Formats: sequence, C-alpha cells, structure tokens
Amino acid sequence: MAHAPVQVETDVLVIGSGAAGMYAAIEAARAGCKVLMIDRSLIGRGGATVMAQMTVAVALGAEGPDHWSFHYQDTLKAGRGLCNEALSRLLTEQGPECIREMDAWGVGWARKDGKITSAFAPGHDRPRCVYVDFLNTGPAVSKTMRTVVHKVKAIERKGDLCVVDLIKTNGEVTGAVAYHLGSGAPVVISAKATIVATGGLTRLYRRNSASSNMGGDGYALCLRAGAPLIDMEFVQFFPIGHLAPRLIGMDPIMWDPFRYKLGGRLLNRNGGEFTQNYGVTETGKYIITRDLGTYAILNEVAAGRGSPHGGAYLSFHHIPAEKLREAFGPVIDKLADNNIDLTRMDVEVAPIAHYHMGGVQADVRMTTEVPGLLVAGEAVGGANGANRLSGNAITEALVFGREAGRTAAERVKQMNAIPSPGNGAQAAIDLINAPARKDAPNTAEMLQHLQQIMADDVGPLRTGETLERALKGITALDAQLGASPAGDGGAFDMERLDWFDLRNMLMVARSVTEAALLRTESRGAHQREDFPGMESEWRLNQVIRLKDGRIDISRGPVLETEMAAQ
Repeated sequence: MAHAPVQVETDVLVIGSGAAGMYAAIEAARAGCKVLMIDRSLIGRGGATVMAQMTVAVALGAEGPDHWSFHYQDTLKAGRGLCNEALSRLLTEQGPECIREMDAWGVGWARKDGKITSAFAPGHDRPRCVYVDFLNTGPAVSKTMRTVVHKVKAIERKGDLCVVDLIKTNGEVTGAVAYHLGSGAPVVISAKATIVATGGLTRLYRRNSASSNMGGDGYALCLRAGAPLIDMEFVQFFPIGHLAPRLIGMDPIMWDPFRYKLGGRLLNRNGGEFTQNYGVTETGKYIITRDLGTYAILNEVAAGRGSPHGGAYLSFHHIPAEKLREAFGPVIDKLADNNIDLTRMDVEVAPIAHYHMGGVQADVRMTTEVPGLLVAGEAVGGANGANRLSGNAITEALVFGREAGRTAAERVKQMNAIPSPGNGAQAAIDLINAPARKDAPNTAEMLQHLQQIMADDVGPLRTGETLERALKGITALDAQLGASPAGDGGAFDMERLDWFDLRNMLMVARSVTEAALLRTESRGAHQREDFPGMESEWRLNQVIRLKDGRIDISRGPVLETEMAAQ
C-alpha cells in the first residue's frame, strides 16, 4: 500500500547525529536557524563517537610546550603526503577551541593539578591527547553534546528515518527524502541547507569497530547528488582489535589504552616481539602507527607465525598485577568475568575495520561542489590523507561539525523562502512506495556476502587479483539486488531497509575497490602486495564522480598550503 508523503520544512537539515551532526546543529541554532536533526537510530547514540573509548588529539600544551602547528605536522606525516593541508590545518588549529568549549559544557576531561591532562599516542611527537578516562571518552562526549542539544529549542530531533536520496532543485540540494521505519511512509524534508554527517563505511567489513549503521550512506547520497568523493581506497584498520578468547559486552578495540598506559607487548606464535622487523622499534613506548601495526601483524600471520585464530598475541605478563588493577581496576573485573586473567594469559588480537580516510570532497567551509550540500565529520575526505593520526577522529568531528553549522547558517541568512522540492523528490518517493517484489533476493544474506567479499579481497593487504575478484562479486550482487526494493514497505520492514542499505553499500564498495585497483603502489592504509613500494608519481588524490550511473575516477594534485614548506 502506497503511503502519502509527509511534508516537513526547516532552515537546516542535519543528517546524522554523532558528534559532528550534533555540533553542526548546535552551531546553526546559535546563529538563529531552525534545525531538524534526523537519524535512523536514537539521536546522539549512533555513529562512531559514542563507541570511541580513548583519546582526542589536540595541542593544548598541558604536558609541556605544544602548538597546533606541531600537531599539524604530525597529521601530515601520518597522512603520507596525501593530506588536504587546508583541512588538516583547520582540524589542528581549531581543535583547542572545540575542546575548551566541550570542557565548559562539563564533559569532564581528566585533569592534573587543575590542567586538562594530555597523554601520548602513536604518531605524535609529544603528549597531546585528552581523555575523560581511557575507556569512556566517546560516550562522555556524546552524552555531553546530547545534553546541550536537548536544551536548544530551535533543534528538532527525529529518529527512525533512513534517508533514501537528497532532493535536487535547479542544480542545488534542497533537502532529502527519508523512509520512516516505523510506518513505511516517505518523508519529504525541504531545507535551505543540508549537512551530511553520516560517518564512514566500516559496516562494509565483517569485523568492524563502529556502529551498525555506518555503511557509507552519506557517500552514496552525495555521489548521486553530484558531489565528488576523494581517497576512497584508504580504509584504516585498527591493528589490535580483540580476536580471542570470546569477549562479551566489551569494545573490541579496548586494548589500545592498555598499551598506551602499560606497554603491552605484541608477540607472534613463537613468543617473539616482531614490530622491529617492520621498521619500528618501540623501546618501551607504544609508537607504532595503525597502518604499520596492521601490516606487521598480517605479515606475521602470512609467514605462519600468527596466533591460532589468525592474529597476534598481546601480552601483559611483564606488568605486575597491582599495576594492572591500579590502571584499569573495573575493567580487570569485567575481563575476569570473561575468564581473562591478564597476569597469566595472553589475548589474541587482529586488525579490524575502524575508520575511513576518504569521503566527500569539501573545502574548509565544509561546502561541496553542489550548492546547498555540506558535509561534516568522517563524511569529509582528505584531511587525514592515506592514514589517520591517532586521536584525530573526534577532533575532526567537532571541528568540521562546528564549521558546517556556521556555513549552513550563513547560507540560510542569504535565502528568503525554503525551496520547494518540486519533482526532485518523486523518484525517491516512488522507491519507498514500490510494491513488494515476487522475485526479491534475500537481502540479509546478500549483505553478509558483501561484507565477506570486502574482508577477503579489499582488506588491509590487497592485490590486483583480489581486487578484480571483488569487483566481479560486487557486480553480481548489484545485478541480484535489482532496481526495485525488496519487502512490502510496512512498519519496520527489515527487508526493505536492507535493500536501501545495500543500494548504498554496493556503490561505496565499488568506489573503494576501483580506486584501490587503480592505485598501483602501497601508501598508508592502502597496501598492495603486488606493488609494495610507495611511489612519488602516485602523490595524487583520486576523485570519483558518477557519470551516467557509472563510477568515473580522475586524478589530481594534492592541495597544499604554505605551512607544508615551513
């Protein structure tokens, strides 16, 4: 049964309600705008920020002399020559302001002698990463921002909305059409400015550390609307995601703070430390970057020196029990409930999909090539180049979210009436209201198949052969999916929701895979076993556009600033 579309109007539409989306909404509302924030889950409880347990990189200088320019240089170094330096500068220069505002909002940054404490993290030249406590930073940030959002009357919040497509009117984005999960009805939202803050794409992979709704929706929405993507081949894998023994009710990337604080050792099957064999000598400090850590573990596995479940051992045997309890008392008890005693046993760890360096191409105002369309947070590509520096993710979310909100407010002030969607919404409405298909595929099974393809063939270590095989699998799934949705479109129809998800995920998976196939070198998070060296001629960004419904990839020079030469 077809549903009549629900019509909604607002000044600023924010799609996504993680830290980036919430900061964007707060900032736009401050400027006098009426804001509608929508999400497919609960507002402020989806996305990646709420799941982040560790630290936020920002040059406060709490533990010694520091400056944003030093943080900037470390970001460029981690990015292996591919950072959009204007975005990197914005992230590092404006980060301290956002952190201090979060402090004023009562987030509860850890303090020592009255000053916000900064910890050391891999890739940084000095202690620079703030935290609430080592296992609660992201939830504390999310909770604090939810509290602020709830207090702002100009911000309206609506959950259970899956955005199907953006609306374009006369070449500009003028809102979005969403599928209401609770009723199956289409919701047409008209807006003067639209901000996409939907996070990354880690759901493409079977093992991942982010929330289940991060399948690259924003990338697909923007691409179909005419905005280009950049650096899609660079997927960051967290090197020490938990693998075994079984761990229930705890974050799979919880081991990083243990290494920060206590210096756990990475061991192979033979009980030997191995990172030094891959160009990194840790010398008692946890300094190996995520791309190198991932590379080292997987190469040990490939050489037959991996742990039984296909990873490496993380050992704390050299740490006295009292020190473990002093550092992580409550967590030690939770581990004990899972029959894990760190003083007597090692845990197995392995790389897990964690973050995406690529995304929508945007400028420092968070605007895209399409008027009316802005992006924020992890949806923005380019700031981190080929590999993200530890701690930059939440900083990016805060800084880019705030900037997107400010820019959107400026656009609102320049416009008179909220634009009418016209015919721009009809195609999405028709998709949502499409009748049930008799030949509908098993979308849940297809989604699992896609995740396996990406894990097996487009993971941390790639070859031309595996990437070609992945493209064949993606093409077959795309043909199987078809042009008409599965399910009957009723309330909480998971078949139809999976179909819409797969529509986006397959487009994004193809973007990642084709870009990875074309980049015939190894750089940062993109490692080609058949092209193992980093090549100077590949110091280029790959830009993706949709032309006649097909992926089109071009190459261009990296955007530099004067800071790079200093």
